[in-house]
Amino acid sequence: MFGILHVMLVLLDIESMWFYIAIHLKGGIVMPYREKIAWLSLIAMGVTFVPYFAIVASGRFADNPLPNLPLMACFAATTITQMIILGVGHLYLRSASPEDARTPPDERDRAITQRAMTTAYYALMAGVILVGCIMPFKQVGWSIVNAAILSIVLAEIIHYSVVVVSYRRQV
Repeated sequence: MFGILHVMLVLLDIESMWFYIAIHLKGGIVMPYREKIAWLSLIAMGVTFVPYFAIVASGRFADNPLPNLPLMACFAATTITQMIILGVGHLYLRSASPEDARTPPDERDRAITQRAMTTAYYALMAGVILVGCIMPFKQVGWSIVNAAILSIVLAEIIHYSVVVVSYRRQV
């Protein structure tokens, strides 16, 4: 039952992503190519990692002994799905606006990227301190691994969110 619901939610998210992107590509709102890439990355992470962390939080695979192959397979499926979404999305966006894809980043693009990476770096460092310095004293195994994955995903979400907000504010 949970698997069917999960698949339906993933399909709904993918359909929503393409609908949103299609509206912006057809002249609704002019969106820079790098903002489209940021949206694509945010949606891909949401579609893949929200269900993954929901499964982890449910404790469905928590009792399996290490190396916990079912959880490892779930993580592999998550990352492969993310790569497929990003690959198809990049191909679609590149074919929809090839001249925008080939345009080198201007000064504003570089400033936005720098700001986003700086903000994400601090979030990642906080996660590394938590995972590498505090959690080993109280946690073991996959809980540390999942905390590390969560800190990386949160840092990436912060990175792409800063990019989107910066382009929306025309900063």
